[in-house]
Amino acid sequence: MKRSVLKFGGSSVADLSKIKDIANYLKERTENDEQLVVVVSAMGKTTDELLENVKHITSTPNDQDLAMLLTTGEQQTISYLSLILNDIGIKSKPLTGYQAGIETIGHHLKSKISSIKTDLFNQLFLTNKVIIVAGFQGFNKEGELTTLGRGGSDTTAVALAAALGSTCEIYTDVTGVYSTDPRIFPAAKRWDMISYEEMMEMSALGAGVLETRSVELANNNGIHLYLGKTLSTEKGTWIVPNDQMLERKAVTGVALDKDMSHVTLTDSSNGEALLNDIFKKLEQEEINIDMISQIRNITGMQLSFTAKDSDERQLITIFNLLKETYPDLTVSIVEDYAKISVIGAGMRDMSGVASRIFRTLIESEIPYYQVTTSEISVSCVIDEINGEKATRLLCQKFDL
Repeated sequence: MKRSVLKFGGSSVADLSKIKDIANYLKERTENDEQLVVVVSAMGKTTDELLENVKHITSTPNDQDLAMLLTTGEQQTISYLSLILNDIGIKSKPLTGYQAGIETIGHHLKSKISSIKTDLFNQLFLTNKVIIVAGFQGFNKEGELTTLGRGGSDTTAVALAAALGSTCEIYTDVTGVYSTDPRIFPAAKRWDMISYEEMMEMSALGAGVLETRSVELANNNGIHLYLGKTLSTEKGTWIVPNDQMLERKAVTGVALDKDMSHVTLTDSSNGEALLNDIFKKLEQEEINIDMISQIRNITGMQLSFTAKDSDERQLITIFNLLKETYPDLTVSIVEDYAKISVIGAGMRDMSGVASRIFRTLIESEIPYYQVTTSEISVSCVIDEINGEKATRLLCQKFDL
């Protein structure tokens, strides 16, 4: 009997009517002699609403308490979906991340999956057609509830597919992977196929279609990964190994990341101790930074980098602690910047891509402040106000 892992995002399960529609779709799949593991996110904006509620309670929430709270969103969804499925005659079993045996390591709010015990799934499939798993969550070795960070339900789904040796289908509110966000550039092209490598780069640089770790997991475990629109008959996108790509363009996509803070630290000392303490604390808090630049001269040191807006609370806490040791340290966190990135595996073999990017921005009077590159991408920090304009211009330049 075929076994598949399906994941439905928050917009797909935003209300009871949508959950009922998904239940009927799952019924059709099971009637074709298929066993399903279904991973779901919290309904709509539930997670955002829970975080907003916390702001009315405290400005310094405990991470363990936050993780406990945030896991409740997905638990609502698995309960509703299971209730509906059992009501229409499809035997199902809802599982929290803890019940599903999803063990994690790391920060309570940014955990990584370390292992999944599959014995329970094999046992439950003896009496159930559908097993519904709460995405985004797990538990650590102390038995405490943890979350996997934004987009963590994608990671849950792919990790389960890897553990169970099945394919993984991710359903959301877009019909596959586009060259850029169609809401910004309506003429954006949808790809039938894209490489793991390009998808990882696009996700990491702000495309927001799939969580980066989920694509990495699929790549590492050889999982066939499909992205499509919920309950749509339109063809979606397969994410495949590089050697299965029949045609490779110089540029595959343009990603715009508005969830970005630009951080500048200055200090009158030139001491290595400060730099060591900064990076040590960033590592301890598992904060990913990018676009790093450093200036050192006779007046002192300046360090600049970009980070996610969602990490601002942790960053402020870190800098306040550092000021106790380094009283001359000054900090600036500015949120009105964006990162524009051009991605394409074909860049390895084709010259002139970077110069076309820079000339496009210069000719359109869009200033850029920092640049970083990889083998298959070029990223620039620009003013957020120019983000969507730059996206459209670069898509037109590279025929995306």
